[in-house]
Amino acid sequence: MLQQFSRYFSNALSPLLMPSYGVFLALWVSILCYQSFATRITVLIFIVGITCVLPLFLFYILQTIKIIPDTNLSDRKERIIPYAITTICYLIATYYLYRVHAPLWLLGFMIGVVSTSLVSFIINLKWKISAHTAGLGGVVALLFFLHHDHMEAFDSLWVLCFTIILAGIIGSIRLYLQCHTLAQVLVGFANGFLCVHFFIKLLY
Repeated sequence: MLQQFSRYFSNALSPLLMPSYGVFLALWVSILCYQSFATRITVLIFIVGITCVLPLFLFYILQTIKIIPDTNLSDRKERIIPYAITTICYLIATYYLYRVHAPLWLLGFMIGVVSTSLVSFIINLKWKISAHTAGLGGVVALLFFLHHDHMEAFDSLWVLCFTIILAGIIGSIRLYLQCHTLAQVLVGFANGFLCVHFFIKLLY
């Protein structure tokens, strides 16, 4: 029962969903919430489609033709092609945000996401790293920026604290499922947080 719940929770906080969660928070928690609902939902739908739906569809095709054995990607070597695919999708999403004149800090978030994926890809060539905690690390960095730099539409400290707790929970779950070691979980979080934080501060 606990293992089944852990897998469900792990899927709900999949790395593929982190860019969508981040953009959602940017559009509904930051001052961007004053944009029209139609504009915000259009941007969010595109981001979900290009960073989550499209990669999942491509993973399904790869699984069907036996290039990857399953979507859990428990083996380090199985992650190389999926990392490449997701990185390309994230680049497309970044270009889309640039074309719709997203603020520089939101572009910084997406560039940070791309960088996180690239760093994870490189590290994964020699050592397995947690993509789950990397994704949440990036979202935590975004929320930290919104709160610290007063870009929030309301006091979002509780959202930041809740997300940090989620990062701790997902890290613990990945350890419980024996998908990663403690070092892989911590390095993953640091990777996501530092990449996103760096590029947001660089561009803003």
